[in-house]
Amino acid sequence: MKVHVVDPPAYTPPYDHALCAALAAEGLDVELYTSAFPYAELPPPDGYRRREFFYRHARGAAGSPAQRATRLAEHVPDMLRYRAAACAADVVHVQWLALGALDGVLLPRRRPLVLTAHEILPRDAPRLRREAQRRLYASFDAVIAHSQASRARLISELALDPARVHAIPHGAFAHLAASAPAPLPTELGTPNGPVVLYFGLIRPYKGLEVLLDAWRGGFDDAELWIVGRPRFDVTALRGAAGPGVRWVPRFVGDGELAACFRRADLVVLPYREVEQSGVLATALAFGSALILSDIGGFREVGAAGAAALVPPGDPAALRAALRELLDDPAARRRLSAAASTLAAGAASWPQVAAQTRALYQTLVG
Repeated sequence: MKVHVVDPPAYTPPYDHALCAALAAEGLDVELYTSAFPYAELPPPDGYRRREFFYRHARGAAGSPAQRATRLAEHVPDMLRYRAAACAADVVHVQWLALGALDGVLLPRRRPLVLTAHEILPRDAPRLRREAQRRLYASFDAVIAHSQASRARLISELALDPARVHAIPHGAFAHLAASAPAPLPTELGTPNGPVVLYFGLIRPYKGLEVLLDAWRGGFDDAELWIVGRPRFDVTALRGAAGPGVRWVPRFVGDGELAACFRRADLVVLPYREVEQSGVLATALAFGSALILSDIGGFREVGAAGAAALVPPGDPAALRAALRELLDDPAARRRLSAAASTLAAGAASWPQVAAQTRALYQTLVG
């Protein structure tokens, strides 16, 4: 079976790489159609072919106005060019669509179409946007959600046919856990005592202010590491942070990432809303002890015994959970063992690929 995995804006390169490699290991003939830039940090394709098909002439720095303008100019011609190339595939599996409803018109129509709903829809989305998203998702033969909670949202909020919506977990990023040893980021110095890690792109919905509020007053015996590039102005948050908080406000490569996760005693994701998370997939691969907000797909990780859950947006509850786990190494070891079990089992890429291949077969058959 020939499968095209399609991610024009390349929003999920680690996921694309891991999924394609796992599908290839299942015996499928896999090609990834994407753009170039984000894959520079990833290993070479493993058993699949990676085609830098979209935005080949984009100019300017990543995310710059010049790059966005040239990408926009190339988008429709590239999508039409891909529509012709899709004739060679048995299944087209889309990871992201850059222009939503417009892309729904440009996608090929003579092959089974699968969409992974990495994000569903903000809960406060206006009616017209919700309807446009519903029509887009309904144009696919199958939609994959990363958790039962996300599947339920697709069915209840967007009125999708339950028979077309499938829950397949987000795999743990084992290739990151296998990264060669590297020094910690120099900004962190030499840690003293236990380390709590908050990692990834810093966005408003990820609850950093909740964590900093919880941290103030009572953690002189530990350090909080905030590692990741901010996507909004965090000057006020940095100024109000209490003692023991160390910042690495930039992108870190795989080696430094691995060093941070290996050293951390706890990994905290205090998100206000979420469907699933690449940071969580990374933490599971490292067998990290986890504190997660009790929302979305995070709830299912807690149900598996791999995370302590706290109400979102509740600094007092988060402070209590931090204190309890920092004082209880045995509890952290139990969470870590459960995370490793999940990463080797239900969240392993061989299992994810097997479920995905079975879905393709039902569509082709």
